[in-house]
Amino acid sequence: MSNTRAAFIYLASASPRRRELLRQIGVAFEVLPAAPDEQAQALEATRAGESASAYVRRVALAKLDAALARMRELGLPQAPVLAADTTVASGGTIFGKPVDDADAARMLRALCGRTHRVLTAVAIAHGSRRRVVLSVSRVSFARLSARQIEAYVATGEPFDKAGGYAIQGAASAFARRIEGSYSGIMGLPLYETARLLRGLIDPPPVGGAQTTGRSR
Repeated sequence: MSNTRAAFIYLASASPRRRELLRQIGVAFEVLPAAPDEQAQALEATRAGESASAYVRRVALAKLDAALARMRELGLPQAPVLAADTTVASGGTIFGKPVDDADAARMLRALCGRTHRVLTAVAIAHGSRRRVVLSVSRVSFARLSARQIEAYVATGEPFDKAGGYAIQGAASAFARRIEGSYSGIMGLPLYETARLLRGLIDPPPVGGAQTTGRSR
């Protein structure tokens, strides 16, 4: 396989937030969705004794491997493949995506009035190159009343979000302090992502480009 620069990348994610962030740094991409039989919940299941950093790296690499297999299965043109995973951790607890209203409220009660970590691993492969980087940020939440938590959960925003909240949404009003990468908290740390893609795509990440407009 070739290591020459590509005109676009495959994004192994259906996340609208990651699409938006890639557009911000001018990366042309095509969405490479998961195979119909891919078990996302099994892929993202935690393992006993696994640290948050080990977990998020493992899941990002597993998503990358699944996407590479999908690319080969579909016979698609060669291009860099990017996968990512985000999780929230407080103490030794990993907070994934809530399964229902009660689970979302439980997560928010655990996070409010405390500082937690948001970890995003970004994995990329192209030809013989394969790399993964980790972004770790810290978010301090204000104390929240039961009424505030109930109202936020009712918006539906917590679902499909690690930790049960979206920093770019209404939950921004809960964050007293953020240390690290705002884009990483959203789901794709742009500084680290741009560095990974440098030398792999042409034009390089600069901002303002459009996607190819296709979804596989």
